[in-house]
Amino acid sequence: MPKYELNSAEERYQPGSDDSVLVNRLGIIDASEMDALESGLLLLLYEQLFIEDRPTAPLTFEHTREWHRQWLGNVYDWAGRLRNANLRKDGFQFAAADRIPLLIAGFEKQFLTRSDGLQSLTRIELVKYLAECHVEFILIHPFREGNGRLSRLLSDVMSVLAGKGVLDYSLWDEHKDFYFRAIQAGVAGNYSPMMQLVNDILPD
Repeated sequence: MPKYELNSAEERYQPGSDDSVLVNRLGIIDASEMDALESGLLLLLYEQLFIEDRPTAPLTFEHTREWHRQWLGNVYDWAGRLRNANLRKDGFQFAAADRIPLLIAGFEKQFLTRSDGLQSLTRIELVKYLAECHVEFILIHPFREGNGRLSRLLSDVMSVLAGKGVLDYSLWDEHKDFYFRAIQAGVAGNYSPMMQLVNDILPD
C-alpha cells in the first residue's frame, strides 16, 4: 500500500515499485532501500548542522527549505519545493496545497521569528513553544515527503538554540498512537497532549 494518498496528477511512483516508492533520481524501487537511504542522508545532515556548523537564530522558513533540499536533493526532483498536491495519510487530511504559502507566512511570524529568544523562556514556555510549533508544522505539511522527520529536525535545532541539546524521540516512536492523537488534538487548538510528549523528552 502507498505510504500516502495524493489527490493530484503530481503523484507518481517509481515504475516497478508497486506504488511504494515515489519517482526518484536513483531508480530505487524497494521501499526498505529507500528508507535506509533517506535515514543515512538525514544523519549526514544532522552531522553538518550540529557538528560542522552550529544552528544560529533567528530562523526563517528558508532554513527548512534548504535543509529539505540538502537532505533529499540528490534523490527527488522536488526536494526543497512546496508541494502542489493535496495530501492525506491514514485518512487524515493535511492543509490544502493552495493554502501553504499563507500558512507558512503565519508559521514563520508566530514561531520562527521568535527563535532568537528561546534561551530566555522558562521550561514550561519552551515546552509550549516546541509543542505548538511541531503540531503546526505537521499540519501544514509543506513538502511532499519527509515532513515528520524535518519537523523533528526543526525541534532539535530549536532545542539546541534554547540550550537544551537534541531530543531523543524514541519515546514518541514507542507511543505512535498517542503521538498521532496529539497531532489530531492540535487541529482543534488543544496542544496539551503534544506538550506532554515534548516535556517527557526535553532535557533538563
